[in-house]
Parts: sequence; structure tokens; C-alpha cells
Amino acid sequence: MPDATEPPLTGRVESPVGEAVPVLAALRPSPPRRLLGVALLASLGAVLIWLALAIPPGALGWLLALLAAGVAALWLAVRMWQASTQGLVLTREVLRDEAGTVLARVEEIRAVNRGVFAFKPAGGFTLSLRAPAARAWAPGLWWRLGRSVGVGGVTHRHEARYMAEVLETLIKERN
Repeated sequence: MPDATEPPLTGRVESPVGEAVPVLAALRPSPPRRLLGVALLASLGAVLIWLALAIPPGALGWLLALLAAGVAALWLAVRMWQASTQGLVLTREVLRDEAGTVLARVEEIRAVNRGVFAFKPAGGFTLSLRAPAARAWAPGLWWRLGRSVGVGGVTHRHEARYMAEVLETLIKERN
């Protein structure tokens, strides 16, 4: 198992000013988890729509609710498939996705929560930020709400653990 002193991969990413920055940790979606998550959401959507059409409930409200929930589950499956095509990258300055969307700047991170009872994605961790950030979401990969950023879901558990350890080390170095 890698410790927090050795990055699991060597590489560099380009910073916003165009210079190469070393990657401390990378977190990629697990193909089996990604496929399972999308398949479950798509199946839920299909079953709800089938249920609404094959055995329509007596009240129009319930019919519309079943159809809306089915369409929402299908939409969520598509969004998860699109969002989970890319991974997350941690540098000394920022945690971002491979497309460049910044989840959190390292200096804004107050704490890393990854305990058993922490409110976190499956196999992942939650970051507590110093100040609230704009809401954003990549289904199955990460979410940001107020002062919290959740990382994980369809990602590899060991990579998420490693990234959390590196973030904890960066926070300790800063303090």
C-alpha cells in the first residue's frame, strides 16, 4: 500500500498559467463501479416508467410522479456516465477534475473527513472548506455544497484513501 510520501503515478498537469505542475495524487473512476452505478440508475428509471405505463395507478398525480421519477433516474444515469469519464487530480495548489474544474484550492481546505460515520460518498472522503463555495456536482465522482466537498462514489477506494492521506499531509505542512 502506498504511503503519503510517494505519489502513485508520475506525471505533470498544466497549470492555468501554462506551466507544468507535478501531480501528487490521481483518482479515477473504477470501470466496474461506473458500469454498475449507471446500470442500476438506468434500470430504476426503466422500471418506474414501465410501472407507470403497464400498471397505471388510479390517480393522475401518482402516474405523473412515477413518470417524472423514471425520467429523472434515466437523466441521472446519463449524467453519471458523462461525469465519470474523467478523474480527479491533486497538485500542491488545487484539487480539480481532468477537464480543469476546480473542486477546492488546497489553502481553502480546513479538514479531511473519512471516518466510518462521516457524511461522505461511498469509498471516498469529505473536505471541509474555510468558506462556502458554489454548488456543483459530478454524479458518482464528486459534489460541492456550501463548505463541504464530497469525493468518491464510483472511484477506487485505495486511490481515494491515498488522496485523502496526501491532503491531510498538505494540511499538516501548512499548519
